[in-house]
Amino acid sequence: MINLVDELEKAYNGDAWHGSNALNLILKADTQKVFTHPIPNAHSIAELVLHLTAWTEEVLDRIQGKEAKSPTRGDWPTPIEKTEQEWEIIVKDFSSANERLIAAANNLLPAQWPNIVVDKRSPELGTGVNNAQLINGLIQHHAYHSGQIALLLKF
Repeated sequence: MINLVDELEKAYNGDAWHGSNALNLILKADTQKVFTHPIPNAHSIAELVLHLTAWTEEVLDRIQGKEAKSPTRGDWPTPIEKTEQEWEIIVKDFSSANERLIAAANNLLPAQWPNIVVDKRSPELGTGVNNAQLINGLIQHHAYHSGQIALLLKF
């Protein structure tokens, strides 16, 4: 049986099979470049991290029984400022959201994993799935955007 909490920890800050975990990549980022757009029409590293944070917070709300919705921060939040202090806040919020989600997922009882998220199925919102599918989806989401961040780090 796959331990989804362990897999989430790996995607966030562990020994991810696909390569560097999300936090490791984020911490490698040059503060002077995280707000730049080296690829036209692509998101910046800061925008990607804000997006990851927004969806991590939304998944946390959902496994805590709240109705599924778009993330409170929005799907693609934009940085308030483009400063080193803002980047520190973005990284701190990302870490906090993941640590809170991991703690909440660790507290789910075995009988709660198959519980369906409160809402009808909407692929765009990732609704109509159970808690296990939701966490698995977020793990995939972390891996996907970690790959994008890894590419942007090369610029």
